[in-house]
Amino acid sequence: MHHRRMCRLTCPAILGVTLCLPTLGHAQQSVIPLYPGAAPGSEKWDWSERAVTTRDGLPMVQNVVRPELLYYPAERTKAVGAAMIVAPGGGFRTLMMSYEGVDIARRLNAMGVSAFVLKYRLLYSGPDAPRPAPRETPPPGQPRKFTVTGAFKAQSDQDMIALAADDGRQAMKLVRERATEFGVRPDRVGMIGFSAGGIVTTELLFGPTVTRPDFVAIIYGSGELRAIPNPAPPLFLAVAGDDAMVDNTLAMFTAYRNGNGVAELHVFQMGAHGFVNKGGGADHFMDRLEEWLRANKVLTKSPE
Repeated sequence: MHHRRMCRLTCPAILGVTLCLPTLGHAQQSVIPLYPGAAPGSEKWDWSERAVTTRDGLPMVQNVVRPELLYYPAERTKAVGAAMIVAPGGGFRTLMMSYEGVDIARRLNAMGVSAFVLKYRLLYSGPDAPRPAPRETPPPGQPRKFTVTGAFKAQSDQDMIALAADDGRQAMKLVRERATEFGVRPDRVGMIGFSAGGIVTTELLFGPTVTRPDFVAIIYGSGELRAIPNPAPPLFLAVAGDDAMVDNTLAMFTAYRNGNGVAELHVFQMGAHGFVNKGGGADHFMDRLEEWLRANKVLTKSPE
């Protein structure tokens, strides 16, 4: 996958996609809608979700209208009683469903952690979608601020980051409420987010206590800083030194440390955004995550 192409927060559009039904390698155990009907705020969205692939055949999802969770339970013999919600990235226009979604879920399953891949609501990205406005580049060393505003039909002027964060909070609420059914403890539900999914995860980290994850991993996607929660859940940060998101990640780590939070930071020499440039330490970020989960006793089996 050395040359995989993807949409990121810095990309204006998805190029060279092919409409298809994605093959994710393994069938998900179950699909869980986040809301009983239309998601609040998207009642008038009248388009359909679509599955596409990159030129390299990697599965993506666009135009999510009805958010849901794809549930990947850990094997009973391995299960440790913990879960993570996985938020893929894609610039709030696409969800990268393989290496930021299902692949991560399967790796977590191998650790004994159940996983829920979050399909959160996205900007409409059909052929008649308005062209996105260019993003401002901050001065070197300054963290980026992100705003994503809808401009198509019923999405006009809607705050898409806020809607995606609402979906993340609903997912956290759902998993905790049904924790017994899923075989996990409600106080051992974490979240990992990539790129735009990292911004969604940041919103949950700094949001209300009731939907704050118990442990958090943000991979090349630190969002807007707010007051560090007290108590602050353990935080894992990973980014490449040649990624424009590095300043946001460093600012997040510094603020967390100054706010008496417990955080681990990995800045890999190379990898770029999405860790697409291979050959460096970023290739093994999931090994570092597993070590961090173990150090924080997430992988210690919960008493029955």
